Amino acid sequence: MNDKITEWLLQGEPWVEYRTRVDLLNQTEKDPQVVTARKAMLADVKIQSLLTELTDWPGIVLNSHKSASQPFHKLEFIADLGLNVSDAPVKKIVDKVMKHQSKQGPFQLPMNIPQHFGGSGQDEWAWALCDAPVVLASLIQMGMRDDPRVQTAIDYLEGLVRDNGWPCAVSPELGKFRGPGRKDDPCPYATLVMLKVLAQVPELREGKSAKIGVETLLSLWDESEERHPYMFFMGTDFRKLKAPLFWYDVLHVLDVLSHFKWARKDKRFKEMLKVVESKADGDGRFVPESVWTVWKDWDFSQKKISSRGLTFFIQRILERSGK
Repeated sequence: MNDKITEWLLQGEPWVEYRTRVDLLNQTEKDPQVVTARKAMLADVKIQSLLTELTDWPGIVLNSHKSASQPFHKLEFIADLGLNVSDAPVKKIVDKVMKHQSKQGPFQLPMNIPQHFGGSGQDEWAWALCDAPVVLASLIQMGMRDDPRVQTAIDYLEGLVRDNGWPCAVSPELGKFRGPGRKDDPCPYATLVMLKVLAQVPELREGKSAKIGVETLLSLWDESEERHPYMFFMGTDFRKLKAPLFWYDVLHVLDVLSHFKWARKDKRFKEMLKVVESKADGDGRFVPESVWTVWKDWDFSQKKISSRGLTFFIQRILERSGK
């Protein structure tokens, strides 16, 4: 990464400066500049607003997993920024999240699946493989990995893997609900977020489940014109640069895959990365091509000028990939 981009990122919002120092400059958490940037991040009005909202966990009843306003996506975002249980409000939020654990192990969210989709039509606590791994990965990142409840959830969800990745799976409360796809197909998004969990657990990062999941996503990229399991495509919309990294798109897939060192060497990973790199401007900065409208106050939620937030996410992938 060139010094000009680093300097530019360091002039960004406190969270961009903090993560740039830790992830791109490899400064330690004890470094005075890191300490100052982290304090500024925690005091930032937008971060405070997210924390206030998450303190009301679980918030609204879940209706669309893709919605960027979902509390579990916001939890994922602050976990990715490095907020953890030693930060006072986070401990309260984590306690609330872990209060609802299913008999199987995964942590639950309030949901309402209509009867015509195979659910009960009632508000109930449940989990699906398109939310449980996101919540679980966030808890691990926030410092809860050694908690027995978290271990139980990891073991159960990892155990759902099949030869071709993770399926569309839901808790018993949701009855026969399943996404729009063939039962034997893997769910690309469930597989992506399960890899996010395994990436946070060193002893699972090199394991069989991780190898299966990575191969599933890379194969889907290779066969993107023919295969679209559960209506997850890897076409034009998939390739648009978008932050935060919430759904099934090129940056989220690359970000997760970049945690696995054998994936980074794969030519399919490199092809995907090339698509992203080709979008840089002359200064190596990136302009968002798609936005989550509910994040309108953030610098990556416009499509006119380079975004430090978006550029940071891409530079972090490039850094992990040895670029």
